Amino acid sequence: MTAATEPSTLLERYQAYRVKRWLAREKQLTGMLPGWRTRGRRRALVVTVVVALTALFVTGVLCAFGLEWAALFAGLSALVFLPSWTMLRIVSHAQDDAPAETLDELEMAQRETARSIGLTITQTLCVLPVVYVIWSGALFPEADAFRTAYAGGVMILATLLAGGCAPAMILAWSTPDPEPEG
Repeated sequence: MTAATEPSTLLERYQAYRVKRWLAREKQLTGMLPGWRTRGRRRALVVTVVVALTALFVTGVLCAFGLEWAALFAGLSALVFLPSWTMLRIVSHAQDDAPAETLDELEMAQRETARSIGLTITQTLCVLPVVYVIWSGALFPEADAFRTAYAGGVMILATLLAGGCAPAMILAWSTPDPEPEG
């Protein structure tokens, strides 16, 4: 690199670092889980992630109705969510979080569309649990504060994760199978 092309601002240096780190991670993960890179397997992972997040949200709802034993399902859904989400990110090349410099125009357009949908999902899904947290204390002051906070927190966590994971899930669901090498 010459002095004229070196990143000069903090933001440019950070972006250059992100690109370098993403390319290194992509190189590491390229050969992992080759049998899971088909569209059908990616879709199965997307469904698994959605089921785990739905179970997490339902856990919050059940806890809101006073079923303390339902809190155990939060841990179980996390045990399903974390590995399936990690696998989904690996097999979809983490395109939803890739630096712009590593994507072509079509990939960039698809990523931006998926991110926009993810933001809409986040905003839409978070309304219900936030309203629950706000209004449960105002309308039912005698309600157990711990139960209300736990249930609301679990529901908000589930909806935030759903919206945050949505771009990767959309891209993994809609991306065609990779071209055979040869």
